[in-house]
Amino acid sequence: MARSGRLLMVVDRGSILLVIYTAFSAAVLQGIWQLIPSSAIFILIGFSVVLLGVVLFIARLISRGLRLNKADEITMLLAASQKSLASGVPMAQVLFATATAGMMVLPLMIYHLTQLMLCAVLAQHWGRRKDSNAEGAVPLRG
Repeated sequence: MARSGRLLMVVDRGSILLVIYTAFSAAVLQGIWQLIPSSAIFILIGFSVVLLGVVLFIARLISRGLRLNKADEITMLLAASQKSLASGVPMAQVLFATATAGMMVLPLMIYHLTQLMLCAVLAQHWGRRKDSNAEGAVPLRG
């Protein structure tokens, strides 16, 4: 991983981008963006942000209650908030009729995009933190 870190990062981010692009493209082809008023989309975005904030807050409370070190707390925060289009879209296609699957996945698409953007900012913040004892390591205390 150390030798191929750059390539792994490109493949990882590229696969996530491809899943998001596919889901949003399917929504465009189904005309979902024309069926839903923009006010409802903004409400859905707001709800997704609040839901993500609540999940991250609860995960942080639990990790602090368990007295996890900083690295484990960060892992818990990122894992607790994960909802993936990679698993949600195929499940929706199995559970719902093709005509309605896109509409059912819309909240997941918006939440997933919100989660990716916020957690990317948090990960960059935590990644910039260096421990004086170990190069590139996340510090174990706040």
